[in-house]
Amino acid sequence: MTLRASAAAAVLAATALLGPAPQAVAAPVPQPVPQPEAATAEHRAAAGRAAGAPDTLATLARFFAREGKVSLTAAQPRIEGEAVPVNHLSPDFVAGRPGASVARLEFLASQAVSSDGQQAALWTARTENGWQVVNIATGDDEFRYARLGAAKLPGGTVFREPQIDAWYVAGGGRVLPLDEDGVRAVGGGGTTLGAYRARVAEAYGDKLPGSAYAGRGAAGGYAESGADADAVPDAVPDAVPDAVSAASEGAQVPWTAGAGVLALGALAGAVVRRSRRRVGARA
Repeated sequence: MTLRASAAAAVLAATALLGPAPQAVAAPVPQPVPQPEAATAEHRAAAGRAAGAPDTLATLARFFAREGKVSLTAAQPRIEGEAVPVNHLSPDFVAGRPGASVARLEFLASQAVSSDGQQAALWTARTENGWQVVNIATGDDEFRYARLGAAKLPGGTVFREPQIDAWYVAGGGRVLPLDEDGVRAVGGGGTTLGAYRARVAEAYGDKLPGSAYAGRGAAGGYAESGADADAVPDAVPDAVPDAVSAASEGAQVPWTAGAGVLALGALAGAVVRRSRRRVGARA
């Protein structure tokens, strides 16, 4: 049985997450810069330092206490393990550019755990100010699929196709599914890299950066027919960029330049909440 992150997105204002502020001014949005092609030990260490910083842990305590599941003083959040790379389907691969890999690094994720067992992922990306935590997402998808991918295809590249919320591992000319969305897309036994490229080129080839679709400012519409109706995020404030709602797990995500998560703004300004539900009885 696999669990799917369905769209239960909600953006929390900085005053709600961090408590009263002297001025109702949004935190500055870190400007995106090109992400590295691979996560080196140095990058992981920098992401880990950002995740474990005192200010980050203080914000995590408020995050875990936000619904009264644990008190602010009892939350005692901690960071477990090393930051893991989170890769998304690459638009260069979709476009068929020679030598393009199937996925590109979007951000690094650090696992946060509270004293009562709540889990969250701290999304850390390289910005103009260095490595910064740019979002908090509930749950453990990033780490669970990293483990599943390593077990299923050691040395492979674990990546997510965000347009349909599917996770895969690729290597040796094969793309293997890691969740039920991936199974629906490529079958239980997976597919060849070439066949996968043909599928995503047909699905998204006219929606790449620079396309007329992107020029219209469309944010979504990539879902295959039959996509679940609940793959639509809850309403978010008009003042929040469309990319915030699009970045929720299960929502239809547009192509972006660089780390798409940077559109979510600073750590204090946005949180993706993910709920989980069963979507079938496949083993």
